[in-house]
Amino acid sequence: MKHIFKHAFNFVLLSCTSFSVLANVMLVDGYVRAMPPSVPNTAAYFTLMNHGAAIKLVAVETPIAAEAQLHTLVEEDGVVKMRQQPNFAIAEHGNLNLAPSGDHIMLLGLKQPLNIGDQVDLTLTFDDGSQQLIKLRVRKQDMAQQEGDMQHHHHH
Repeated sequence: MKHIFKHAFNFVLLSCTSFSVLANVMLVDGYVRAMPPSVPNTAAYFTLMNHGAAIKLVAVETPIAAEAQLHTLVEEDGVVKMRQQPNFAIAEHGNLNLAPSGDHIMLLGLKQPLNIGDQVDLTLTFDDGSQQLIKLRVRKQDMAQQEGDMQHHHHH
């Protein structure tokens, strides 16, 4: 009987949330890179998990910077360059991984220096018009990578 109730409850829960993309796209982990106070730009890195249909991240806004842009790294003639992207596609039941070595969000024209531990609000806009607010902490990149490495080793 408990088993049937659990399935019925899950079905009702899924029915209520399936109308909202927000229920389908979840923040897994992320951070904003700490930079020296004199540097006017920084980057945000995070992973989104999509539990629904394919969707595209088309814009990001934050109150802490004049502009937030979707960027990728491309190699041309042995030189790595940043390029602004119109969107980041998130496959059906796939992940979007934004990382220092690839796709990321550039936060341009910081309105004030960010301190380690500060929380940064980012509003994500998707191609269906829906928006989602995520909150990321400011961390040093090498600390974040060490934490990521440690987390990675726990899974084995």
